Amino acid sequence: MKSKFLSVESINTLLDAESTRHQDTINLIASENYADAQTRAPLASIAGTKYAEGYPGKRYYAGCAIVDEIERAAQQALLDLFVPEGQQDLYHANVQPHAGSSANLAVYNGLLKPGDTILSMSLAHGGHLTHGHAINLSGKTYTIVFYGVNGETGLLEYEEIERLAKLHRPKLIIAGATAYSRTIDFARFGLIAKSVDAFLLADIAHIAGLIAGGCHPSPIGYADIITSTTHKTLRGPRGAFILCKKDLGSKVDLSIMPGTQGGPFMHAIAARAVAFLKAQEPVFAVYARTVCAAAKKLANELQSRGYHIVSGGTDNHLFLVDLSKSTGLESLSGKEAEMLLEKAGIVLNRNAIPGDTRPPLTTSGIRIGLPAMVTRGIQPEDMPQLAMFIDTVMRHRETEHLREDIRTFARRFTVPA
Repeated sequence: MKSKFLSVESINTLLDAESTRHQDTINLIASENYADAQTRAPLASIAGTKYAEGYPGKRYYAGCAIVDEIERAAQQALLDLFVPEGQQDLYHANVQPHAGSSANLAVYNGLLKPGDTILSMSLAHGGHLTHGHAINLSGKTYTIVFYGVNGETGLLEYEEIERLAKLHRPKLIIAGATAYSRTIDFARFGLIAKSVDAFLLADIAHIAGLIAGGCHPSPIGYADIITSTTHKTLRGPRGAFILCKKDLGSKVDLSIMPGTQGGPFMHAIAARAVAFLKAQEPVFAVYARTVCAAAKKLANELQSRGYHIVSGGTDNHLFLVDLSKSTGLESLSGKEAEMLLEKAGIVLNRNAIPGDTRPPLTTSGIRIGLPAMVTRGIQPEDMPQLAMFIDTVMRHRETEHLREDIRTFARRFTVPA
């Protein structure tokens, strides 16, 4: 029976409420960002109605000549963004993955056999679910060996990664993380992979925009395959891409379609093309530098207030706070901190920290990221004020008194219309 409360108007009301929520709160979720109006426009276009299974020039439907050009434009824009001009003939671009998880699973499906060994970063130390966690399809299909970070420094130990690689002889090594705040040495990973004749997959989902903006070393030249989302630091629509060496292109393409997906979302591919083009503009490099500077400043501000920052700081857009080692906050869980801060108008996520003794839904840490707020205009010089808000809420459980001040602060930084 149709609900009397359900209507087109009610859905639009909810969307308006979500827009207001964003504008009235401080968004510190490291994996979120805001695409601008030009980037979002193709998502509402007629291209979203077109079935186009297959690839440009090799579709299973008629009427694809124009969407073929859209996809070719997205592929070329992606190559232009990440691959130096003289090397583009060595790489292949696939812009069809619906999500980063889809991209990763397609790579495994295309290059590996069930039971093959993957060496990847543990979720508990900053890796991703699709890097082999037991509850994920990747962990159920392949033999997973995990590496992690040093318990004292919070840094990757490349000697240990090399030892594990030589001991277990993986078919694939994954370099990449969802909660690691330091620079990843792709050149070192490349040498390790080569020494054991393994493929190297660089998952740059979190740092793609920083690489595009010149703030993090690129895996080009070291990794055999690169996967990424398009909506985090890259400021595009939700989606993903795969870059790989040319000789792996056919395997990757077949693994996306028909291996793991059907028809591509042509409206989303058009939006990705716009995002790739915008990330090549000089202003985007300024954005990337500001994100890193703001994250570093906020981490330092919190550290000076007694917060324990995992690895001692950050080189990128995010950092983890270990509450169990933060002065006066040892008993506060990540879940409690997340709820307190959201009630006050600061939105972030709880996160496990290396060696966490609390369960994943509770955690001893929180993850803080700056990509979304820098898109809205926040600057490094605003970080002392933001740190004060976070600290006051956490230490004094103060939400009501600060809620209006935080709303006023958030409204200074406009969500792209």
